[in-house]
Amino acid sequence: MKHSTEGSTFETSPQVLTQLLKEVSEIRKLLIEGSKEKPVTNPDRWLNISELRDYHPDRPQEVTIYHWVRHGIVPVHKDGRKLRFLKSEIDAWLLKGRKRTGNKVYKGTGLDAEGGTNE
Repeated sequence: MKHSTEGSTFETSPQVLTQLLKEVSEIRKLLIEGSKEKPVTNPDRWLNISELRDYHPDRPQEVTIYHWVRHGIVPVHKDGRKLRFLKSEIDAWLLKGRKRTGNKVYKGTGLDAEGGTNE
């Protein structure tokens, strides 16, 4: 593509204008094609303890998070003395942790959550 209009005269201006219009059309096409592509985003980001606390739906206390770390309940990465949590791992952990609780666990067994019968 020739971008320079140097040396153009009034007589050659129709050719220069035609060339510029072609280039604008090509640029427009590239922009439209580029806008159809999904932007590459990294869903992962590192969370510290307070960010994990804010992100977790139950907003647990920090002492609870330390308990989870100590007992290997939550996925964690240690950087020296700092604890880091990868958002994607936390998301997977939260989804995996969805469990039936209370009487739902005991439904159909004849027992209830307190150990009695529910018949």
